[in-house]
Formats: sequence, C-alpha cells, structure tokens
Amino acid sequence: MQHKILVVEDEADVIDMLSINLRAAGFNVVTVSDGAAALARIRSEAPSLIILDLMLPQMSGLEICKVLKSDIATRHIPVIMLTAKAEEVDKIVGLELGADDYVTKPFSPRELVLRVNRSLRRGKDKVPSVEKLVIGQLTLDHARHEVLVKNQLVELTATEFKLLALLMDRRGRVQGRDRLLNDVWGYESVIDTRTVDTHVRRLREKLGSLASYIETVRGVGYRIGDGEPG
Repeated sequence: MQHKILVVEDEADVIDMLSINLRAAGFNVVTVSDGAAALARIRSEAPSLIILDLMLPQMSGLEICKVLKSDIATRHIPVIMLTAKAEEVDKIVGLELGADDYVTKPFSPRELVLRVNRSLRRGKDKVPSVEKLVIGQLTLDHARHEVLVKNQLVELTATEFKLLALLMDRRGRVQGRDRLLNDVWGYESVIDTRTVDTHVRRLREKLGSLASYIETVRGVGYRIGDGEPG
C-alpha cells in the first residue's frame, strides 16, 4: 500500500521540493499551507505521516502537534517537524509535544526521505519472542500493544513504546544514547542524542510513580534494572 504523506508548509518552493522528492520515493503526497486548515485535512486524509512546518499562518506547528498528540484518533500518526528555527529550545519543545523527529532548514531532501522511511518503520519491527515483559509493577504487552503501571493502562506513543520495550527486553544492561538512536530511531550515526533524553523524560513522566525504574547511567545512557529500584 502506498503511504500518504501530508506536508503542512507555507513556502511554495519547499512544497515543490518536498513533493518532487517524496513522489519520486513512491509516496502519495498531499499538501496544505494553512495551519488552521491542517487539522481538518489531517482528519479527512488520514495520512501515514505528517511533515509539519513550525511557522504557519493562523496556527503554529507546535499547536497542531499538541492537538494531534492529545487526540486518540491521531496520536499514532508520526510527525516530522520541519522548520528554520534551529534553536535547541524549539527542538526540545517539539519533541516534548510528541513530534517523532525534527529537521531544520536548509535540509537534504534525501536525508528527509530517509527519515520519513525510518519513522514509518518504527513500531513495525518483528515482535520479540517474549510477548509480555514484566518488571516489578510495570508490564508491557506486545500482543495488545499495552503498558500497565500498577495495573493501570498508560498511553504511549509508538516511539515511547518501542523505547520502553527495548529497555525492558535488555533489563540490567546499559544502553548508550547512540545505540538507542540506532535501535529505536534507526539512525546509523549520532545526529542528536538529546532526542533520546527528551523521550526518556517524557516516558518517565508517563510512568509516574515507576519513573525511577529507568535509571540514568551518567555519561553513558539508560537501563532498567532487574528488580524493584532502590
């Protein structure tokens, strides 16, 4: 099935460049240039992935992302933010709102297509032989795609689910940030390890009282221990 990519962008030259390269890569491309109209288009088009500019008329990309990720009907759709704002704070805010990736202008069209493909593959990897992982009061069920914290269901994005599953499956073993970027995000080279830190922070917030299950190993990365945290 041909994936549908929705491009939300108000610069005509960027729209043309994205459309040409994405269609050449085999994608069905739909575009919209108005932030306020984007949400309605997203719901009517049901895209496989959204490329979302940050600076838009009527409604910003950050606002759109916040709405999408708070709605159960759209929170599963991967979002790649595309913007000229390269400041670290903008990137962190975007990721904390639920964006799956962040690309700054000017950018390489080939790299963007690569990121699109990798974002679409996330969560579709082969299910591990152990379908249910249990550590203390934390349960992850691959078959149901559910996470329970003290028997209470918590909602995770596809990326957060994959990150938690990897840490639980490799319990007791430290996972470096570069290794996590490769295994969870599919990046073969270190692009920005703060992406990992931001997603871990969001994951801990959702785990609530079990946040300490995810241990920080200073200067290296993260791990989940074999039992209850001390």
